[in-house]
Amino acid sequence: MSLTEIRTPQQRARKVTAQTLLEKKRQQQPITALTAFDYPSARLLDEAGIDLILVGDSLAMTVLGYDSTLPLTMGEMMHHARAVRRGVRSALLAVDMPYGSYHAGADQAVRNAIRFIKQAGAEAVKIEGGSHRAALVEQMTRAEVPVVGHIGLTPQSLHRMGGYRVQGRSLDAIDTLLADAAALEGAGAIALVLEGVPREVATRITAAASIPTIGIGAGPDCDGQILVLHDLMQLTFADGAKFVRRFADADSLLRQGIECYRAAVGDRTFPSDAESYHLSADVAAQFESDMALIAGRP
Repeated sequence: MSLTEIRTPQQRARKVTAQTLLEKKRQQQPITALTAFDYPSARLLDEAGIDLILVGDSLAMTVLGYDSTLPLTMGEMMHHARAVRRGVRSALLAVDMPYGSYHAGADQAVRNAIRFIKQAGAEAVKIEGGSHRAALVEQMTRAEVPVVGHIGLTPQSLHRMGGYRVQGRSLDAIDTLLADAAALEGAGAIALVLEGVPREVATRITAAASIPTIGIGAGPDCDGQILVLHDLMQLTFADGAKFVRRFADADSLLRQGIECYRAAVGDRTFPSDAESYHLSADVAAQFESDMALIAGRP
C-alpha cells in the first residue's frame, strides 16, 4: 500500500493552525506533536493525524551525528525544513531556529525567521529562552512570524546550564519559569514548549497560561506532548532520557532487514529469477545468435 492510499479524504481536508491548538486547549483535548527531519517521516506523521510537526534542532544529533545542537547551521535546517514541508499537508509545521540564528540581535533574528516562512514553508518558528526573549518574540510577531516559546531545559543553553539538567526545582527557579511563561505569552507566543521541568511546575504554568503548553519531560498535565521521533522509535545509539517511552523498536527491525539482505546477497538468493527482467523470446533468440557469431560458433 502506498502512502497516497493511506491518506484519507478527511485527513487531506484537515488543516491545523495556531487557532486549532488554542481551541484544543480550551476544549481540554490533548495536542500531539512530534519531530520530523525528512519527507517520508513527515508524511507518516501527517497522515497519522499528528497536530504539530516540528523540524527540531535535535536533527543535529539524531540525523547529522553532532554531539549537541550547537553546531547546526541555518543551511542545514533550511534543507531539512524544505524536505519536511513537502510531506506535510494537514499538521501545523514549526521549525526550530538553530543556535546563532537569533542571538546577535533582532534584525538578524527576524530576517532568519522570515526565511523559514518564505523559503521553507514554515508556519511558525521556535526559539529558546524566557523573559529575555520576550522583546524578540514581540518583534517577530509584529513581522507576522508566529513564535513557539521554549522554556525550562533549553538545549542551546547547554554550556550555561552545565549540562542537560532538570530546571525549576527550587522556589526561586519556579518563580523564574512562571515569569518566563507569562512574559512570552504577553509578547505574543502562540504556544510554549516546557522541557525538563517538574510535573507540579508544568501543571501550574499550564493552568496559568491562556496559550497551549507542549510538554517534553514535563509530566502529563500539559496541553500536549512532544517527543523526538527517533527516540520513541528507538532509532538512536544512546539510552533515552527518563521521559522517553519506546513505542516501537525500529532499530531491531532495520538491523534484521539489513542482515537478511546481506545474507541473501551473500548466498546469491537475491535477486531471484522472478525479481529479474527478461528479454522477449524473439529478442533472446536473436541475441543468442549474435553472441554465437561474435564467439565464432556455428
